[in-house]
Amino acid sequence: MITYENKQCKLLVYTRQTNEKSYPDGLARSIHFAVSRDGQHYQPLHQNYGILFAQAEIRSDNTICPKGVKDPVVFVMSDRGFGIVATRVNEDGSGDEDCRGQMLLWRTVDFMDFQDIGMVEEDSYIPDGERKECCVIQGETVTGSWIQIDAGLCDRLLLHWNPLSHVSTYLPDSVTVTSREELETLRATAVYSDGSTVSKKVAWQTEQVDFSTPGIYQVKGSLYDTHYSFPLARGYGDPVIFPWEGKWYFLGTNDNLNDIGIYVREADTVSGLFGEGVEEHLILGVDEEKGFVQTFWAPEFHIIGGQLYILFAVGGKKWGPQCYLMKLKTGGRIIEAESWEIPVKVLRQNGKPLAESGITLDMTYVSAGGRSYMVWSYREHIGTPADTGSMLYIAEVDATKPWQLSGEPVLLSRPLFGWENVNGTINNEGPHAFVYDGKVFLTYSGGDAAGYTYVLGLLTADATQNLTDVSVWKKSCTPVLSFYSVEGEYGPGHNSFFIDDDGNLMIAYHAEDALESRLRSDGIRRIHFDVQGTPRFDVSAARDLNPALRDVSIQVIVQ
Repeated sequence: MITYENKQCKLLVYTRQTNEKSYPDGLARSIHFAVSRDGQHYQPLHQNYGILFAQAEIRSDNTICPKGVKDPVVFVMSDRGFGIVATRVNEDGSGDEDCRGQMLLWRTVDFMDFQDIGMVEEDSYIPDGERKECCVIQGETVTGSWIQIDAGLCDRLLLHWNPLSHVSTYLPDSVTVTSREELETLRATAVYSDGSTVSKKVAWQTEQVDFSTPGIYQVKGSLYDTHYSFPLARGYGDPVIFPWEGKWYFLGTNDNLNDIGIYVREADTVSGLFGEGVEEHLILGVDEEKGFVQTFWAPEFHIIGGQLYILFAVGGKKWGPQCYLMKLKTGGRIIEAESWEIPVKVLRQNGKPLAESGITLDMTYVSAGGRSYMVWSYREHIGTPADTGSMLYIAEVDATKPWQLSGEPVLLSRPLFGWENVNGTINNEGPHAFVYDGKVFLTYSGGDAAGYTYVLGLLTADATQNLTDVSVWKKSCTPVLSFYSVEGEYGPGHNSFFIDDDGNLMIAYHAEDALESRLRSDGIRRIHFDVQGTPRFDVSAARDLNPALRDVSIQVIVQ
């Protein structure tokens, strides 16, 4: 990586022009960042997608009034670090009379983590000598505010906010083995642009090696991963991949059948789940007597208290999905409908329904710190002027009786940022979590569930804490996966996680393959952890394994 230790670089903050077809108000009226190493040409951070967003206001009737920003200014603060101020506006750019004479303020020491201070008096934070600049960034003319930063910070920002890529491959010069099987366990180390690493399997060309006779050989090989082309299954949302008793299984919302019924696929490999002619097994169909009629949404496999369950939402004749779970009978087969117990509705601690009014959906299970939790999405008055938007709730649950909460529901998140409530798509839904290095990483989705603005947000907490304490969670200020993240994938969201046969943490998600498409289709890729231990969900196949760095060679000493 080239560094510019003796040069001063520039950092620019700006908003973008609104394009209702490809970058609407909720995204454009946010604070974007770019850096320049030569003082003239700017490179956007976060792929020119917004980083700081104004939070929406919650009206007295519990509805959301989305907000945006204009005229951002960046400056060096007198005590320590940097400040960014901006004028708050309504989503459409009109003036916000509620904050006349005030500005929004964020503080940061590194432009990677930000503290949202909120509203401050305008006169208190007008920096002296503000420097403005008009420039062209990716073909769009923008006017912004800039400050000088040192070259080291510039380099760190480019690594933090932009996608990582495979830049080198490491192997020892030689290895001593006694068998082909021993050589095949040797992995190469792929090094990424930030210095993070991951081990990769190698397909060794051992035809010329006689492992029964001591000797020295130069052996070639090729790095390989199991990469999945996008799209995989067309017309399926909310995909879940799950290993069970030596087989792999696939669940999803079946848009091809109008979201009616829960179907499951079975195969020997993950790839086999998406092979031509793979069979789908109906394990829960329409049952008017039990109230299973429509919106069979977001089924998920979870092992809870040592038992296998499917968590899902379903509605009756009157539209209104609610959270249910059903348990696999002892010795039962996943693909057989009769192997599943009758689904039961999830109840509150007092035995009453999870929601007296509104809808509940997208329930997931989280196990952390010796405790069990349910997280789900709740929404009231959908499709009316009183629509609250979907909100994430969390509650503790007894793993031996997961169909009834053991604690009171707590509001965890609601769609206050512009990327969560784009053009009226006020969504926090589709939560799913994994635990890594002592932290809980809970992804969720916002934006249009069947359109290009769908994104993944991220909530992070210490796994040892009580997760129903909202103060232990940190919410990402910007999405961790969007239609700007991986070329050719629009509206990535509503995901799940699984560990593949090689021990890689994988993400399964749905997206569209065109900007204007409404056909949800599934994708899978590996999650990479950067040098800070932060999960990166946007490492595409080409960036994960550079074809130019695939071929390797090593001296093999046979004993």
